[in-house]
Amino acid sequence: MSFDDLNLIYPLQRALKEEGYTTPTPIQQQSIPHLLGGKDMIGIAQTGTGKTASFILPILHNMSGTHKKTRRGSPRVLVLAPTRELAAQIGDSFSTYGKYTQFKHAVIFGGVGQAPQVKAISKGVDSLVATPGRLLDLVDQGHVNLSEVEYFVLDEADRMLDMGFVKDVYKIVEMLPYKRQSLFFSATMSHDISKLAKKMLTSPVTVEVTPQATTVERIDQFIFFVDSEDKNELILQLLRSKHLECVLVFTRTKHRANKVAQMLNKNKISADAIHGNKSQTHRTKALQDFRSGQLRVLVATDIAARGIDIDDISHVINYDLPNISESYVHRIGRTARAGADGTAFSFCAADERDFLRDIEKLIRMEIEVAEHDYHSEKAMNATGDDAKPAPRQFGRPGGNPGNKRGQGRGKKGEDKGGRKSSGNSQGKGNNAGNDTSSGKSAPKSAPKSAPNGSGSNKPKRSMKAKSVQSHNSGSNSSSSRQNKSSQGKKSGSPPSKFGNRR
Repeated sequence: MSFDDLNLIYPLQRALKEEGYTTPTPIQQQSIPHLLGGKDMIGIAQTGTGKTASFILPILHNMSGTHKKTRRGSPRVLVLAPTRELAAQIGDSFSTYGKYTQFKHAVIFGGVGQAPQVKAISKGVDSLVATPGRLLDLVDQGHVNLSEVEYFVLDEADRMLDMGFVKDVYKIVEMLPYKRQSLFFSATMSHDISKLAKKMLTSPVTVEVTPQATTVERIDQFIFFVDSEDKNELILQLLRSKHLECVLVFTRTKHRANKVAQMLNKNKISADAIHGNKSQTHRTKALQDFRSGQLRVLVATDIAARGIDIDDISHVINYDLPNISESYVHRIGRTARAGADGTAFSFCAADERDFLRDIEKLIRMEIEVAEHDYHSEKAMNATGDDAKPAPRQFGRPGGNPGNKRGQGRGKKGEDKGGRKSSGNSQGKGNNAGNDTSSGKSAPKSAPKSAPNGSGSNKPKRSMKAKSVQSHNSGSNSSSSRQNKSSQGKKSGSPPSKFGNRR
């Protein structure tokens, strides 16, 4: 099948041909015909498989069939995204695919001044891409009216409907017209969240082109059992291989992201960190520097797992394993994009062992164990309480809770677009182990004949510097990257129906 077979309007076909797109991806082949027919949909596909085009193309096509003048502040299309980066990426896709149509769009999110966003909306936009927090702020201020929305999209629907966003989503959905086309897209969706999504949809079609949580086949995955205090030395050893040229590192906390970036820079490895406490200006510049090759390493919290679309990421390193299994799929999906191959390295300390078991259960495979100089039998064989993070300690020594400095400071929920809220913050159970610093311990050499124990039935693969270099000898050089330059109802439980019937 080609895009010509989908019978899209000529302006869309022209834009697709200019981008070099001729054949739709499986999710596009299966979803676009249903959406052109006006069906509600739950679309599930691996990250990096073209879900954004799956909803933008049919929406722009269907809007062109009705000659309706958009009123100021009343968009016809609303797309909700969990992070600022993902919202900006969706906005870019609207610009790419819709450049030969008459339709206008705007992107709104927190962390930046609202004046330019309000000005864009006041001129009249057909499509609005937003994070929930900033959208609700502008609705409360009277700048946005959602009563004329015809197409409603939740991108990364599983994240949008979890405890960090669900209340805001309910408020927004209550403001929408009862009659609309609703589309939910995601790479993963649990059974409970799927049931909740169906309450917001009308007779939805479910399109699932791959089993949920299936990791991209082109990604080579390795697990490194390592003590927490040796993680810095291990990542430095890995980064001494020149073939790890464009590396995205994930940590569980913002503080850890800062510490790792600082440690790498002290060791003459160009790195920067992005997370919810960084200004949007800083986040945008860091992404640009990473995309251009000025930065070799970008360290991020899960804010980046669903908002970074850079084709040249050669490696993803999970410095900390995520405590939410689905996040692993989204993290490693940042590599092996646009048909390229990729590699994912994950560090697992003893108190992360249960996280690894949950991840392997979700992806239905055992991750290959890598042999390295800092191998920890304790981490590989941890069970019971040893395999769980220690309870978080609040307050000052001696039992005096004190001021609890650093707790609850800054934004509540780092991806809510900067909107102040008393709701749950992003990333439930965002626990972290002890922070590490560079050079705290001498290398520990694991005997090559060391047994795998209960941690894995597979032999460990040697991943020392030479092995890593030869393993990725086919990756692209960094020089190639440098050439690319209203109130709504408050509800603790979901109402049976959503939308304004008026």
